[in-house]
Amino acid sequence: MKFEMTENGFETETSFGTLQISANDEFGFRPYQLLVSSIAVCSGGVMRKILERKRMPADHIAIEVKEVVRNEEIANRVEKIHLHFIIDGKMIEDEKMAKIIEVTEKNCSMFQSVKDSIQVVSTYEFSQ
Repeated sequence: MKFEMTENGFETETSFGTLQISANDEFGFRPYQLLVSSIAVCSGGVMRKILERKRMPADHIAIEVKEVVRNEEIANRVEKIHLHFIIDGKMIEDEKMAKIIEVTEKNCSMFQSVKDSIQVVSTYEFSQ
């Protein structure tokens, strides 16, 4: 990837188009939003695969970011992210979800990349 400076931030070309990144919401995604999105979507994708392997496929998974805690005193550092998974699947067993979340976190590369510096809390509910 190559990032080029623009008047309001930076941009990069991807196979899906131009990704605009800026400290200002009006001109692109904010860097912390991309960080949180990476962790959330990586976790959701891994969870989906685990549920399929366990023969409990999800019909739909939504991920709500309930909380992002940032420390203004240390460069507005992200210190905590709360991911809430809303899962729709008729065959998913509630008693197996704690282990599924544990395995999800263990196998998500983005989670593993930040686990020693950002507290990531994962909760879930079923939408059925």
